[in-house]
Amino acid sequence: MESFVHLRKGKTPRRLHADLDGLKDDELGRGGFTGRTANLYRRHDPTAYRTVGPLRPLDVLSSELKPSDATDAHGAPLLMFSNADCQVLLSRRSEAMPFFVRHIDGDLLTFVHEGTGRLETEFGPLDYRKGDWIYLPKACTWRHVPAEPSTWLMIQATDEFRVPPPGHLGRHFPFDPSQAVLPEPRPCEDGDGPHVDGEYEVRLRHSPVDGVDTTTLYYRHHPLDVEGWRGDNFAFTFNIDDYNVVTSDSVHLPPTVHLFMQATGVYVMNFLPKPAEGVPGTERTPWYHRNVDFDEIAFFHGGSLYGIPMPPGLVSHAPQGVHHGAPEKARERARRKFDEFDSVDWQVIAIDTRRRLIPSAEILANDLGQHA
Repeated sequence: MESFVHLRKGKTPRRLHADLDGLKDDELGRGGFTGRTANLYRRHDPTAYRTVGPLRPLDVLSSELKPSDATDAHGAPLLMFSNADCQVLLSRRSEAMPFFVRHIDGDLLTFVHEGTGRLETEFGPLDYRKGDWIYLPKACTWRHVPAEPSTWLMIQATDEFRVPPPGHLGRHFPFDPSQAVLPEPRPCEDGDGPHVDGEYEVRLRHSPVDGVDTTTLYYRHHPLDVEGWRGDNFAFTFNIDDYNVVTSDSVHLPPTVHLFMQATGVYVMNFLPKPAEGVPGTERTPWYHRNVDFDEIAFFHGGSLYGIPMPPGLVSHAPQGVHHGAPEKARERARRKFDEFDSVDWQVIAIDTRRRLIPSAEILANDLGQHA
């Protein structure tokens, strides 16, 4: 039961996530770190296991995955994970789309891991660069024109992506919407862009209907002919350099304080460079947990964790109910090196989903097997 004064039994440290004295800090909580919690102080590393069965953590290097758009201009992103609320995809496009596209099942939120280029959209062109988030409303018509090979992490929600409601810090922390870059209308003339025999191809991407997941429309006029727009539903970009990181000197804060955008059953967070916790005895690495109400995906964009390089492009999936967290050796090293580091420069994109995620065959085939 819930209690205003949290109860204690047995051997526990005085401070939360600190002064463990050899114990292992394991959190069993509800609601993705916002509901009822129990902190269990164990003797052994709870991630020291091997797995038999479908619910096992997966680790995949995205550089080993082969979306068809990496080698074929007519290709498409690769589906990595899916459930009823979202799809998580990977694109590695190097050539301009010879067609236009609409994702008609929900909003599209894309993170630029590598590359620069331009999106041509109905709202106007949007230039992108490494570290950008790109938001495209459901059924918005657009075209990808990379200036160099581009790696994108793509999240299509079944529902709308929205800015989280303001909390105690107000409307501008950690995400200040005024830093978003908005497109200016630039209508395209007939005869511009990719067309065949005077027709423009617009591909509608959708959930399968009789086994088919693409419908194609052909226009005799340019589909990006918009002279102007107004309203509160529009495309934009936002770079992680403009994200305001919330920090604490005395406790490692839960992932929920780094929330960026959310849709029904889908929550997207930015773990970015920040000052390291400075009060002696504070655990600087995330505690062990088995986020019982959410599946978790971590996409490693770059940086390091107290001198240990983060593998760029690694995709890590932890199913709900299964322990995960940094191994004990990494935690011990962070404690030994406490006085050598005053900041952490990791760059990790996190996706939490209420419903269990189903990994695609390509993900299962490329799993590094660290828990097999």
